[in-house]
Amino acid sequence: MHLTIFGADGATGRRLVEAALADGHRVRACCHGRRLTRQHPDLECVEADLMTRSGLEAHLEGTDAVLNAVGIDAKPTTVMNPPKLYTQGTLNLILAMRAVGVDRLVTISASFVETRARGPIWFRAAAETGLRAIFEQMADMERILQATETLRWTAVRPGWLLDEGPSGDYRVFPNVIPENLIRTRTGDLAAFMLRCAVEDLHVRETPAIARPEAPSKSGPDAVLREILG
Repeated sequence: MHLTIFGADGATGRRLVEAALADGHRVRACCHGRRLTRQHPDLECVEADLMTRSGLEAHLEGTDAVLNAVGIDAKPTTVMNPPKLYTQGTLNLILAMRAVGVDRLVTISASFVETRARGPIWFRAAAETGLRAIFEQMADMERILQATETLRWTAVRPGWLLDEGPSGDYRVFPNVIPENLIRTRTGDLAAFMLRCAVEDLHVRETPAIARPEAPSKSGPDAVLREILG
């Protein structure tokens, strides 16, 4: 397949690029600010900004499916007033896809769009107070997807991301992760997003993905340190 990956310079995006190339796909990696140093005969790297509508069509020509791994850093400077990457950025992408006749999109959402009642109480409090604006924007993004009848979308809902390679034993759930789980590896998220695109899984659905992690990776010290930056 010929895949276009937005956010290819991010934690999940980089793993998506590597997984897609390893499986023999052609990849157009769309970055914003940070260029990939990776070189491969099936890899094309381009500069792209989802917040700029003009020029997006050129990045989608010849594409079989689009994978959107663009994310917002959960830093104090951005969480209160995050850029409209999930709403306006997604709308720009949908319009560009429609213009060139591409209808398959796999994008990142969050399990916490469905409910914040996941993980221990200390995590719920931090996620509710610190990340509310981001989760609300993701919910608006999902409503945009649902209203676009011609789009064959999948909005994958991970837990709080852990930047580690694929485990090989992640679990997929309908819409929301179980109450006792909070973490999803970026490697697992990338692997599952690629499967959804290649095997045409979960069309117009919101599958959730997570797995148990050791306390050193899912305990309050580790998670709150990441949330607070």
